[in-house]
Parts: sequence; structure tokens; C-alpha cells
Amino acid sequence: MVEKEEAGGAQYDLQIRLWGLEAQKRLRASWVLLVGMKGLGAETAKTLILAGVKGLTMLDHEHVSPEDPGAQFLIHTGSVGRNRAEASLVRAQNLNPMVDVQVDTEDIEKFDAVCLTCCSRDVIVKVDQICHRNSIKFFTGDVFGYHGYTFANFGEHEFVKEKNKVAKFSHGVEDGPVTKRAKLDSSETIIVKKKVIFCPVKETLEVDWSSEKAKASLKHTAPDYFLLQVLLKFHPNSETYGKDAELVLVLPVDFVGYCFSETAPVCSVVGGILAQEFVKVLSQRDPPHNDFFFDSMKGSGIVGCLGPK
Repeated sequence: MVEKEEAGGAQYDLQIRLWGLEAQKRLRASWVLLVGMKGLGAETAKTLILAGVKGLTMLDHEHVSPEDPGAQFLIHTGSVGRNRAEASLVRAQNLNPMVDVQVDTEDIEKFDAVCLTCCSRDVIVKVDQICHRNSIKFFTGDVFGYHGYTFANFGEHEFVKEKNKVAKFSHGVEDGPVTKRAKLDSSETIIVKKKVIFCPVKETLEVDWSSEKAKASLKHTAPDYFLLQVLLKFHPNSETYGKDAELVLVLPVDFVGYCFSETAPVCSVVGGILAQEFVKVLSQRDPPHNDFFFDSMKGSGIVGCLGPK
């Protein structure tokens, strides 16, 4: 047991230097349920396992399709037809022997955090409500061709943030530009405790646009919010391309042509952001984002774009 702890300390040395020993301990005490093991799920799983959570349970009721290996690097060649989570297990376990990686279907209430990928809007709302009632950190995300998003609901979340300590100068010292710069450039830092409250997915997606508050914030609401509403409503996928393509005719024709599959680069970006927020929340270090929308056609992402603020 002592040898394992020492090995863990050496393995996570760089991370401990980055966000501190206490944050790493909190991360090492967390167990995560990850639902959906396509490309986005694989990217998220990889980062969480390497970051050093206590355990990761992967869950997926679907089977490996011929298209999956294009973005899902945890699946072995020749796994078509197998359960996606089971086909991902061996490579996921080999990423970090210090993390307990499993395939299971246990009750979500045993987990510290739950992440849904590639799930329908109804499932996302239902699971978020369960997590919210049980004080479980909730994440969700998906990739639609060249676009992807993440959303999180942590309820009432507390965290610590490092900030520069303002240098104090005695009276009588000349208060010129050099002195002001010295105050800002102080190398000494302090840890400050913060708290933020997140709203459920249902409230974010089901906005009453007839209300005065919503009308006032409409001009500040990113167009990506409404694009995401369409994608979540129809949740296009390659297996039902013909039917879904007819339903999303409200979107540009060129968009309809590429929103039915995952692309590896977009999975990498969105999965990296999703896992980054996982690490911040489970370690209780630094303020987490509520939501993120990525548009690879523009080569940029927007934080805080989902719904009126």
C-alpha cells in the first residue's frame, strides 16, 4: 500500500506542482460515471484516467459500428459488433494502472460525478434532475460533425482560486507609475474561497422568450444557442441520415451534410474541455465553466453562450 502511494505521488508529481496536493487528493477520491463511449467519450475517458481519478465506470448500451474506430481510439481493430464500453476497457485500463476502470450499469447515486455523451435531450434533462437532487456533479456534451458542446450543472459549487497578493506600501512613499506596477506585479499569491450556483439543463433550454428578462437578453444571446437547440431536438445520427436530413432543413444545406457524424479533431477539442472542467470541479480548484460551444468551421469556441444570462 505504501509503495502504491509513493508510485502515485511520483506519477502525479507535475499535476501536484500545478494545482497542489490537496486538489490532487480530492481528484484521487472521486469516482466518475461516463455514459457514451464514442469518440467524445474516449477523449474524455483518456484525460480523466491520466489525471488520476479514483475510478471511472464506462457505460454504453450500443455496439461498435464500422464508423466508430475513426474517432474512437480506445477500440481495438476487429471489435465491430461488440459492446462499445467493453471494447474500450483494455486500452482504457492500460492508460493508468492507478485508476480503477470498469464497465458497469450501477445506480448513478454511487458516483461523485456523471457525464453523458451522445444522449438525447430527454435523457440529458432526466439524468440532470436526478443528479441535481442527489448533489452529484453533472456534465454532458456531444459532437455533431464540425460542432460540439459541453454543459455542466454543479448545483452550489465551492472552489478555491489563486490570486496575486496586493503589495502594501507605507505612507510617504511616492505613488508613481513604478509603485503602481509593483503592486500589480507582486509575485506573492493567496488562496481565496469562492462559491457559484449553476442552473439545471431544463431551465437553460426551456426559456420563456415572452418574458421581459428574456427579451432584454435576446440581443446578447449567441446564435449558437439556437443552433444547439435544433441539434438537441433532432439529435441527427448516421444511422437515420435520410429521415433526419429532412427534419433539419431549417439549417443551411451545407451544414446538414456534415452534422451526422463525429470528427476526431472536434472530439479532441470538446473532450479536452469537458475533461478539463471535470478536473477543476472534482479537485475544487479554479472556477469551472457552465457551458462551451465549439465551431471548428470558425476555429473558435464560445464560453457561456447557452441561453440568456
